[in-house]
Amino acid sequence: MSHSHAAILLISIIISAIAGLAFGWFFGDLALKISWLGELFLNSLKMLIIPLIVASVISGIGALGDIRKIGHLGSATLLYYAVTTAVAVLTGLLVVNWIKPGAGISLADTAVPEHIIAKQETGIVDIIMSLVSSNLFASAVEMQILPIIIFAIVFAVALTTIGERSKPVLAVFEGINEVMMKLVVWVMYFAPIGIFALIAARLGLAGGGEAFFQEIKAVGLHVVTVLLGLTIHFCFLLLLLQLISGKALSYLYGTSRALFTGFGTASSSATLPITMENARENQVSDKAAKFVIPLGSTVNMDGTALYEAAAVLFIAQAYGVELSMMQQGIVFITATFAAIGAAGIPEAGLVTMVIVLSAVGLPLEGIGLLLAVDWFLDRFRTVVNIWGDSVGAQIIDTLIIKKAL
Repeated sequence: MSHSHAAILLISIIISAIAGLAFGWFFGDLALKISWLGELFLNSLKMLIIPLIVASVISGIGALGDIRKIGHLGSATLLYYAVTTAVAVLTGLLVVNWIKPGAGISLADTAVPEHIIAKQETGIVDIIMSLVSSNLFASAVEMQILPIIIFAIVFAVALTTIGERSKPVLAVFEGINEVMMKLVVWVMYFAPIGIFALIAARLGLAGGGEAFFQEIKAVGLHVVTVLLGLTIHFCFLLLLLQLISGKALSYLYGTSRALFTGFGTASSSATLPITMENARENQVSDKAAKFVIPLGSTVNMDGTALYEAAAVLFIAQAYGVELSMMQQGIVFITATFAAIGAAGIPEAGLVTMVIVLSAVGLPLEGIGLLLAVDWFLDRFRTVVNIWGDSVGAQIIDTLIIKKAL
């Protein structure tokens, strides 16, 4: 996509997001009637995810050639994921301890839906088992992306060990990747309409502006706390990017389309095709972008990790439970590892919340306090998730790929 087209599209997406908020606020019932436009856009993005992931991961790792480079790339990427996720969780804990949004909250109407109760038995073993699928086609149908990524990584590593015979296979996947990126550009021209419909319909589903305002008002301090924490972590990543690459603001501008699309879709996985297209436009090497971003879209969930830690302490404060430093340490460790490992399980954020609550002995009913505004905060934590992936691709490209050249 040319620079002028990208700039026009970005402005259109920003306007459509603002217009969607206004339309859903004042015309909630009417917004529900155009929700199909948002679903059409979302389905168009989801349609591209599986072939794009498989092609990009295999061609990206295959281009590295030397299996030792794959090891360096993988270890550096996982280290980045672990460090930034831990920083996000720590930020969430510090902000909640400072503001104490749960103090004095009413515990009325905190019934827990059945599908949340069903997650109660999920544990670390389930997370580990979810990393490997017995049926990749079933995983693709259910959009369980992590086992597909792991298979693609293993397949690509095996491909690099067979010498010259790997070249025709890699050429096929490189060709598929190029075609998928072209399809991403085409779908992006529909983004302003799709994002407008998605945001307007979701606000309409909440009952319009007045009903949404009442929901926010009930747990307003919690919303402020989470948004503050997410803003701090976003700026931390921006500063980290500036220190390492020296081009943070220009990179942020170049990633804006993915960030606004993520706000509209509330899914870092659905936004993955656009995130990769933006990375390419920002001159991130294919070797970094094709590995770091697909894996990060399911594993590196900084915004989700921060939210889970903040939510657990909010629930503890609402119940009048004072968590000790040791218990908060358990929250820190559990939220960090659960956010990294839970991506292969459907409703990963919910699974993470249940695991962390169970780790410190808090009742699941506390989740009922958050359900009314969860969809709203989900959009902001998705933006931070996508930003973390994009920053990671640039940092790994700067520190690992380009230094190896």
